[in-house]
Amino acid sequence: MLNRLAFANSLAILTAALSLLFSLLAAVSPRLFQLLFNAQFFGADVAALLPKVVGYEGFVGTFLVLIASAWLFGYAWAWLYDVFAGWG
Repeated sequence: MLNRLAFANSLAILTAALSLLFSLLAAVSPRLFQLLFNAQFFGADVAALLPKVVGYEGFVGTFLVLIASAWLFGYAWAWLYDVFAGWG
């Protein structure tokens, strides 16, 4: 049985760290950011769809939604894992 809170918390923290890393990378090295970001989507130019300038409110709002979504997804994932583990 997985500890659902621990799993959800760890996924949210890793998501926050990766998001901050990509944000920093976009500010410091836009070309490297583009390369790594697009590589997640098999080379599709997804980075071109991102806005060129993001205000403080937009950054914080997106960051909070990302963390909350990751936490909810992690909790649901751990719950579903426990359900399936109980079947075996």
